[in-house]
Amino acid sequence: MVKGQGVTTVGSWATGGTLNTARYASGGAGTQTSALYFGGGPAVANTESYDGNSWTAVNDMNSARQSLGGLGADNTSALAVSGANNGGATNIANVESWNGTSWTEITDVNSARRILFATGIQTAALAFGGYTTAPTALTESWNGTSWTEVNDLNTARYSLAGAGTLTSTLAFGGDGSPRTITESWNGTCWSEVNDMNTGRDNGAGAGTNNTSVLAFGGNVPPITANTELWNGTSWTETTNLSIARQQLAEAGTAASALAIGGEPPTTGATEEWTGAGAPTIVTFTDS
Repeated sequence: MVKGQGVTTVGSWATGGTLNTARYASGGAGTQTSALYFGGGPAVANTESYDGNSWTAVNDMNSARQSLGGLGADNTSALAVSGANNGGATNIANVESWNGTSWTEITDVNSARRILFATGIQTAALAFGGYTTAPTALTESWNGTSWTEVNDLNTARYSLAGAGTLTSTLAFGGDGSPRTITESWNGTCWSEVNDMNTGRDNGAGAGTNNTSVLAFGGNVPPITANTELWNGTSWTETTNLSIARQQLAEAGTAASALAIGGEPPTTGATEEWTGAGAPTIVTFTDS
């Protein structure tokens, strides 16, 4: 007979390698074992590469910046998108591409902005939200050559998080009310879906599509360690970060993620998430 059910598979955070230069509001890209961390406050050009154990300083970006969008498949292939220089006060449209050795300036976004989010890979990406002279819903797609304005978010916001690809992305949280808001992108338009359990801005997200996403950290307020899993329909609270922080960066998937840097205070700490990627129910019987 059935002896029990309702055992939920949860993940856990473990300590990873420490950054050489602690900072916040940086870009992140890659996987848990092959990640890149670049830029950050106060508007620096530093870049570091992660091999699953330790961080190594590599060649700097051409344009120092913070509050940028970061994306990419691994530590040899990434994009740094827009952001702000001048101590975070001046938006820049500049986009740079990383080839594993150095950064190269490529085609600018159409609208310079800061505190945006970006998802995808080096040749197929999505940049959305942020702050121009006000919160924006602007969304742009990248085909490896040029940026094209596509359908806007339903809710203009900045300091949001996200995860996914050019054709399958989730956007969640952000400044303003409600910070719980979640939108799903299908390659053509954004649709509002179920809200987060804990609203926040300046959080992070990991995932490779809009049906399996990990959200972590941010500012409720206060600064939080809260972690939630998205299964394509709803959010479920799971194991918190060891260190509560905001303005952190991310890499990886909902089952294997990195939480990188952030503040306050400014930290070089990295945490590694290991989990199933989505809650599952286990049913077991007497033998």
